[in-house]
Amino acid sequence: MPFVVDNSVAMAWCFEDEANPYTESVLDRLQADEAVVPSIWPLEAANVLLLAERRQRISEADLARLIVVLRSLPIAVSDISLDAATGGALSLARANRLTAYDTAYLDLAMREGLPLATQDAELAAAARRVGVTLVE
Repeated sequence: MPFVVDNSVAMAWCFEDEANPYTESVLDRLQADEAVVPSIWPLEAANVLLLAERRQRISEADLARLIVVLRSLPIAVSDISLDAATGGALSLARANRLTAYDTAYLDLAMREGLPLATQDAELAAAARRVGVTLVE
């Protein structure tokens, strides 16, 4: 079954010191299931990698390799319209005291009826409040 994966999980795949049994199990799940992300995710991922390079946590070669790895994963990007972002998603963010960025993942999971993989405690709590299943 497809699932929504947020950046807190996906970026842990790129850094050994951030990987843990949960993020590894979500990565393993991609062998059988496709992940879905909101359209903000590619920019979030690119920014994390760029900042890691600027802080000399990874090299330019590492960044290029990680991009190849991320592109190879079965991750589908789902668009969100300005109307949706400033309508229902904004209301959802306000009601759950989330950023608009985090709400994009929750909104996508709700719209598509998909479970959500996240390490973000506030996002996970909001998912539970609105009845979104979390990937265990």
